[in-house]
Amino acid sequence: MNPSPTLQEIQSIVDGWIKAHGGYFSPLTNLAMLAEEVGELARVMARTYGDQVAKPGDERDISEEIADILWVLTAIANQTGTSLTESFSRTIQKKTVRDAKRFTSKTDKNLE
Repeated sequence: MNPSPTLQEIQSIVDGWIKAHGGYFSPLTNLAMLAEEVGELARVMARTYGDQVAKPGDERDISEEIADILWVLTAIANQTGTSLTESFSRTIQKKTVRDAKRFTSKTDKNLE
């Protein structure tokens, strides 16, 4: 496997793995799985950067949780015929146009 796969390659890898291991869950099931994975990331973040403390044996890896989210998002993209490459490109363009100065310039209101 390419050590730095493109989004298109990631979609192909996930699709091949899922098809080789029993097929896709329903889109609604994958949405529920996405919510579960985001919750797991939130739990790790709260215990790593927030005020909560992990119980012994409850430590998890943030990078693993992020990768799990990417996996399920990729599965949903595959099921819906969404190209992550094209969608990400459109999102970068949208944010570049819409938010060009949003986070770099101070307004009088922010200084009050």
